[in-house]
Amino acid sequence: MSDTLVIRADRDGLATLTLNRPDKLNALTPSVFAELRVHLDALADDDSVGCVVLAGAGRSFCAGHDLGAIADHDRAHGEHFEPETVDALEALPKPTIARLHGHCFTGGLELALACDVLVAAESTQLGDTHGQWGLVPIWGMSVRLPERVGRSTAKELMYTSRRLNAAEALEIGLVDHCVPDDQLDARIAALSTEILANSWGTNRIVKALIGDRFGRTRTDALLHERSLPHGRPDDMTQRLRSGGR
Repeated sequence: MSDTLVIRADRDGLATLTLNRPDKLNALTPSVFAELRVHLDALADDDSVGCVVLAGAGRSFCAGHDLGAIADHDRAHGEHFEPETVDALEALPKPTIARLHGHCFTGGLELALACDVLVAAESTQLGDTHGQWGLVPIWGMSVRLPERVGRSTAKELMYTSRRLNAAEALEIGLVDHCVPDDQLDARIAALSTEILANSWGTNRIVKALIGDRFGRTRTDALLHERSLPHGRPDDMTQRLRSGGR
């Protein structure tokens, strides 16, 4: 297995970024974010790429934040590096597709929500489990999830930590496509081919226009979310240190 935590592969204008901690279900650590940020910064100015796919190696897209890293107070390049990296994914000036399979929980869902189009295999399980672990979101969940599914549905999902299957996620608009597992790559390929066949310049401008329209009313919300006190209640600390997810 490669030591690279985020692998980039390019082909015919499509760049695929693959989270590469399959033995940990691609749970996110500061080191993963550091590598992801390097790729995002490079892609922002790479005119040879017209579309980006975010994927996960192995059995899952991403099981969420590595709770061991939280318990160890592990941080990458400053307190807000992780949420700013999720912001950078959302602001990437080219269309992005999240390729979802297996687990897509909490931090993994926050990454997916920063992508433009979410395509899920039928086996995918999605959910926000901040409440289960006594954590407060700082990577955009309280802003991006309501934008996707509406405020009341987002509240229910966050209050209950409920898991959804891909078909349920499609029904409420959390994902855009739900396909049989063995057709996931074909759907991603077809969608990216359609995107790349259009003007890359037009796609870039359209994304900026749509992002600016909503960004004017939500930037303060993102900043406010990450300014709130966050951490672990005392009764959760031992559970996290024991390696629970």
